[in-house]
Amino acid sequence: MMLSFPEYFSLVKLEDPALKSFFNYLNLFLSLPVFFYSASDFFVSGFRGLRQRFLNIDAPIALAVLITFSRSLYEILSNTGSGYLDSMSGIVFFMLIGRYFQNRTYQSISFDRDYTSYFPLGVSVLNDDGYEKQMSVADLKVGDRIKIHNDEIIPADAILFMGKATIDYSFVTGESLPIDKSIGEIVYAGGKQTSGAIELEVVKEVSQSYLTQLWNNETFQTDKEVVKVSFINLISRYFTYVLFTIALSSATYWYFHDTTKVWSALTAVLIVACPCALLLSATFTNGNMIRVLNKYKLYVKNSSVIERMSSIDTIVFDKTGTITEQRKSEIVYQGHDLTAEQSQLIRSLANQSNHPLSKSIISHLIFNKTLSVKNYKDFKGFGTSASINGNIVKMGSSEFVIRQKSIYVNSGSRVYLSINDEFLGCFIVKNMYREGLEKIVSSLGSQFELIILSGDNESEANYLRTLFGEKTRMFFNQKPEDKLNYIKKLQSQHKKVLMIGDGLNDAGALMQSNVGIAISDDTNNFSPACDAVLSGKQFTLLKELIKYCRKEKTIIYASFTLSIIYNFVGLFFAVQGNLQPVIAAILMPVSSISIVLLTIGMSTFYELKLKKYKP
Repeated sequence: MMLSFPEYFSLVKLEDPALKSFFNYLNLFLSLPVFFYSASDFFVSGFRGLRQRFLNIDAPIALAVLITFSRSLYEILSNTGSGYLDSMSGIVFFMLIGRYFQNRTYQSISFDRDYTSYFPLGVSVLNDDGYEKQMSVADLKVGDRIKIHNDEIIPADAILFMGKATIDYSFVTGESLPIDKSIGEIVYAGGKQTSGAIELEVVKEVSQSYLTQLWNNETFQTDKEVVKVSFINLISRYFTYVLFTIALSSATYWYFHDTTKVWSALTAVLIVACPCALLLSATFTNGNMIRVLNKYKLYVKNSSVIERMSSIDTIVFDKTGTITEQRKSEIVYQGHDLTAEQSQLIRSLANQSNHPLSKSIISHLIFNKTLSVKNYKDFKGFGTSASINGNIVKMGSSEFVIRQKSIYVNSGSRVYLSINDEFLGCFIVKNMYREGLEKIVSSLGSQFELIILSGDNESEANYLRTLFGEKTRMFFNQKPEDKLNYIKKLQSQHKKVLMIGDGLNDAGALMQSNVGIAISDDTNNFSPACDAVLSGKQFTLLKELIKYCRKEKTIIYASFTLSIIYNFVGLFFAVQGNLQPVIAAILMPVSSISIVLLTIGMSTFYELKLKKYKP
């Protein structure tokens, strides 16, 4: 650019053609790294978009650089001018500054998501006496002895210490065939235990970012609204079409009126009105909103979840472990008096499962040494069975244990027991509902259609009716496939469904719904099926969190408006040929900075309203 100053400002007239040609070719030589290396990302990105028949935001930038370089190359080789290589270098320089600023800002958001925030997940850690205590996975240390129950995710690399390990690594690799592990073998993080409880010794601390990557594994990306293109990309695409039309129209006009302004108008239009700012508004809005949601312990899988959350009109609740407390319940046993040996057998079987009812039974029975469990089987929606000390122990629904439907509907959830096919009795678990449930249901009911899908019996239907009201549809004794099919039925009626479950027996329904949220009370309910994980402690904030997600479009539309005003002003000067391409390139990062400040400012402002409702 320094070499171009004399000619650029007409300060020096080089009368020696050889010297003039030398400086022109020197400029060309110095611009080659800029064109082929510095600007390469724009060309690669634009070309990839064209291969997919999609005009992305880099296409107009690449075209502007290509036209400027080609025009300059023609003038220098034909000895008809000195070209615009200084402007081309300036365009690339300032566009890269804008991209650097964008990447640094987005990285800071991603860093906050991956490291300083964490899913509300816990793991059972064994102390020296064999007692289990819940600990956050983020606090796990090398040497800790952990217990992983059936269907729980292994949070850290560990050595198998006790139990039969049949690990499903589909969460990591996509392969659905479980792998058997022997005592002493390393079991890697991300695998899911599928054959009862096992004990492990941690050999590597948990990686928070690694679990985030697993959650976003493409293997588990569902077809949720894949066909529907995000409104952000849709607007950016049409904006690009309009931009090309304006650029070609202005170039055509000046071709017939003043040819000296053709290239200046064409390149300035392509640069100053580039839809980068439009996409930046979505990127930074969603990034900052994800950060805010993390603070309130709603961990969303990606930004598309926020967009889908803003359009829901129907909320479906599971009951056990969702609207009820997972660790608070009243338990009564009915049946033959249990001997110490029978209690130990039942507790050993219950200790294999991660189901809320199993956890309630464990807390009710006196702690004793957990016996060795063989042939553990988990029948989703029915119950569990295993061979323990030569005895066949079963627990679950009446259909599963005694092969007849229960006639009891006037009490809580019932867990039936049998040993060697001899019916012993049942535990009646009376649920404790979450604090503030009535208030949150009342506020949600005024805006959304509420539905309950429960695998339990209808013993508490009357109480739930007083909480949810007569308009709420309630379905009990629902198997996992029943829940899934009902979600499909709602969607066939053009409903936008938010499913809220505990992440265990609701995996199919969570995955099928438009948005699936798993409620977690510091337990290992990490499931690839859900779109978000919400801490049970923040359940009362559900409506306000949904309301906050709905502000996404408001913020993006506001930034779109600012971007469009900027573009109109820039285009007004660009089409007249009065705006140099290098000046247009300087204005691009300035507009990006203004968009970032607006989106972060508005999302922070709406967070202030959210803080008023924080428990």
